[in-house]
Amino acid sequence: MTEQPSRDTERVAPAPIHVDTVSMADFIFGTLATDELRLLSIKAARNGLTHNYEVTPRDPRPGQPTLIEVNAGPGAPVTDVFIHYTTDGSIPALGSPTTRIAPTMRGPVRWDTLLWGYVRQFAGELPAQPEGTLVRYRISGLLHGGERMWAHDEREQSTFSFSVDRHHVPAWAQEAIIYQIFVDRFAPPPGRKFNEPAKLDGFFGGTLRGVLAKMDYLSELGVNTLWLSPIYPSPSHHGYDATNFRHVEPRLGSRTDMKNLVDEAHRRGMRVILDFMPNHTSNQHPFFEAARTNPQSPYRDYYHFTEWPEKYEAFFGVETLPKINNNHPAARRHVIDSVLYWMHDFGVDGFRLDYAQGPGHDFWTDYYAAVKAANPASFHFGELVEAPEFVATYEGIMDGALDFNWLQQARKFLAFGSEDAAGFEQFQSAHETYWTGRNFARLSFLDNHDMNRFLWVSHGDARRLMQAAVCQFTLSAIPIIYYGTEAGLSQLRDVRQGGWGIMEEARLPMPWGDAQNRDLFSFYQRLIRLRKETASLRNGTRSAWLVDRSTGRYGYLRRSSTETLAIGLNVSGDAQTIDLPGSVAWKDAFTGDALPNRVNVEPYGFVLARQS
Repeated sequence: MTEQPSRDTERVAPAPIHVDTVSMADFIFGTLATDELRLLSIKAARNGLTHNYEVTPRDPRPGQPTLIEVNAGPGAPVTDVFIHYTTDGSIPALGSPTTRIAPTMRGPVRWDTLLWGYVRQFAGELPAQPEGTLVRYRISGLLHGGERMWAHDEREQSTFSFSVDRHHVPAWAQEAIIYQIFVDRFAPPPGRKFNEPAKLDGFFGGTLRGVLAKMDYLSELGVNTLWLSPIYPSPSHHGYDATNFRHVEPRLGSRTDMKNLVDEAHRRGMRVILDFMPNHTSNQHPFFEAARTNPQSPYRDYYHFTEWPEKYEAFFGVETLPKINNNHPAARRHVIDSVLYWMHDFGVDGFRLDYAQGPGHDFWTDYYAAVKAANPASFHFGELVEAPEFVATYEGIMDGALDFNWLQQARKFLAFGSEDAAGFEQFQSAHETYWTGRNFARLSFLDNHDMNRFLWVSHGDARRLMQAAVCQFTLSAIPIIYYGTEAGLSQLRDVRQGGWGIMEEARLPMPWGDAQNRDLFSFYQRLIRLRKETASLRNGTRSAWLVDRSTGRYGYLRRSSTETLAIGLNVSGDAQTIDLPGSVAWKDAFTGDALPNRVNVEPYGFVLARQS
């Protein structure tokens, strides 16, 4: 995620963490951050003539017909609904010889108390298509008197699409252990120390050569995939406001440095993922500067001007982050070609896609077809701070998404203590059921660059962090480690200060040498090794065997055809005993030592047991 407007933040000397400085409420930046925003989203999704990607099957394969569902709320008094579609990639249009029309049938009628009106459902089927077909469609409804209105999604997009293909989440991604690197804050080049800027939003001097020099450290830790924060030219320390999508920021290094880093990662069996921002650029981008100064500029249509040249759409209204008009063919082509540039010329293995709900689904259909044609084994996942039902609509046009829903529940349970074992298990069971069988990867994380670090919200308690990491690494989602978490890095102050979001608080420089918590590092090493060696943790089944809301004891099993692991957590400040399930023999999953069936577990501790 990019930045909220922020005030200047001054660098202060490290201070001990006090419990009363840590908020007991979480902060997750996004379009659904408050109950009010969620309510507005629900109303927008139900009123009018809407199509929110209710497509069956979600990811059509060759030879499969596709069912399209449409809702007509109180604001859409339509009598009939039609699906206008093409199979040649063109935008459907009335009267176009390439546009076909499919009728719909009336479905159920339901009362919506929130809208205080009836919602009618329509459904129509598009015929099966051969592999490689790009289907685009628009949906119209006829009003009394013959006037026509067009369906839209929650973000007012009215062109929908899907590609008929056989793409799957790449196998290597399911084995990935991802390490998120904030380049400016990770490591300076060899022989240099971090800068000491006066303010936290200054430049600390991390570089690509600094990352390259720490490859032994990353290999020792055991991660196999590196996710780099934006490396493109930018006026900021974070880089989410690019001025060129196809160059390297000189402060961070050169093209040669980037190529050397990717090559070295590949030599070590690692993959490299870049952060990319298809939704917006910096207002200092040459395209935007030309669009604002020259009314005849071809780049004027690359952006959304509402009143040229001063008023334009921007990311969360931040005027330094003008939104790209990805519905304009030339702008869309430039954005997608920029991604292909890093894949073709540097061998980048995939992309984390910033604010992925910004560009419409139709953009992602084109994006996904292009990147999979370039490298079917590449991996592309989105930052989607949305409800699961909306995130699921990206199946077939993206490989996966960051699992913000799990993050929020895990932090409630394991950091804040505002959720009990029964509530967490109810969520976990439903969450797994909802996502089972989908061609879509979930990526789990405990914190990132846009929120308080886990160690901060858990009052600096490394026991809680280790317990949360055990839970993260023993579930099926692909785990991500935010740089420094494994070394005990926290922060000095909360990211929320006087109504401002000061994200830089969670982006302090990486500690090296004696400044690291090596016990925590060793723990992460063991946990990573266990996940790599244990197939049931990546793709086995899960079932709860201990859910005690009164004591905070919680346990579940991970099973495959050849092995069973028991994970037990003591989410309380008191020592407890946990009875391992069944009468079988168990051994410590880390050490291999025999375990008694009744295990004493320290406060905020865990037991990891493998069936002997």
